[in-house]
Amino acid sequence: MRMLLVAGARPNFVKIAPLLRAVAAYHDIEATLVHSGQHYDERMSEAFFRDLEIPPPDLNLNVGSASHAVQTAEVMKRFEPVLLAYAPDVVVVAGDVNSTLACALTAAKLGVPVAHVEAGLRSFDRTMPEEINRVLTDHVSDFLFTTEPSAQRNLRREGVARDKIFAVGNVMADSLLGFLDKASRSDILSRLQLGDAEPYALVTLHRPASVDEAASLHRLLAAINAMSRLIRVIFPVHPRTSQQMEKHGVAVEAGVRLVEPLGYLDFLRLMTKARLVLTDSGGVQEETTVLRVPCLTLRQNTERPITLSLGTNRLVGSDARRILRQVRAILAGHERRGRIPRLWDGRAGERIIAILHRELSAAAGRRKNSALETTVRETEIAMPSPAAGAVASR
Repeated sequence: MRMLLVAGARPNFVKIAPLLRAVAAYHDIEATLVHSGQHYDERMSEAFFRDLEIPPPDLNLNVGSASHAVQTAEVMKRFEPVLLAYAPDVVVVAGDVNSTLACALTAAKLGVPVAHVEAGLRSFDRTMPEEINRVLTDHVSDFLFTTEPSAQRNLRREGVARDKIFAVGNVMADSLLGFLDKASRSDILSRLQLGDAEPYALVTLHRPASVDEAASLHRLLAAINAMSRLIRVIFPVHPRTSQQMEKHGVAVEAGVRLVEPLGYLDFLRLMTKARLVLTDSGGVQEETTVLRVPCLTLRQNTERPITLSLGTNRLVGSDARRILRQVRAILAGHERRGRIPRLWDGRAGERIIAILHRELSAAAGRRKNSALETTVRETEIAMPSPAAGAVASR
């Protein structure tokens, strides 16, 4: 059974790692890891492979940065020869980045089954490139693995057949729970000169809607600057955000500590110890829910509503006064502790691989039986009829 697993950006690496570990339990699965190269430098790629104990990719498409259209097209061009050479039984894609959609489309057009990990999530905001990627990937996929009930409802409402949808839990939680102990040994707190009991807020910003428009970026940084007068702020800066801050002349105050992008273990350690987290990331909303750390999402919507209904997350948008009001409430002890959603237990990757193994094995069996029946029918047709006057044996 040949399986191609595709990863292209930091969130993908976190989701693919549990699948690779689960595959190792099956002697009859030949798994090939394809890195699209969408995130390609040490900070955005190699550090995550090292921290998550992911083996070097078998193939790297080396796509690099480009516009959405060019990057998507380039991945498709470079992935098609891989599919033709490897002839996989299934292509596994995760999340909602350009590589996800590009590889799913390419596989579907060649008739190769596609499995989408983290299917069905919807922000219902088509201005988000990720939303387009999610919807299109889901509708060319044959196996749709969901993290929460809203995702199943979204897929059914969009006409996806029930037998394609599988509730399996969250592979992001698999990685977090699996590496929590290792992350606890990170020395990031001492490197940033943070005392064990010193409270701090952790901030991440990277989405185009947050950082590409000058007005939005100024509003968010004004709120972060004001928050730094209440609590120390640690802000690992995404390369995109750093570029936009320089372009728009946005500065931070002394209470905001800007740091380079961090590896998975360092960032997980910072999240674990943070008094609160402010983010525009979907994955961080889920991770803070698992860690039971208060999270303020700097967006008007979320594709992960379970983090609001069960978890520690609150939507606050980009209005500085609203953000500060929620920050003060959390610092005063008025926070949502939440609970961990069902199936976010660290075994989602095992469930996904078990389902694919079962379903693909059954499909192979059906093809084998069909081929056997065809052979029998063709043999019967080819058999000569008894000679005229022949006497049947008794």
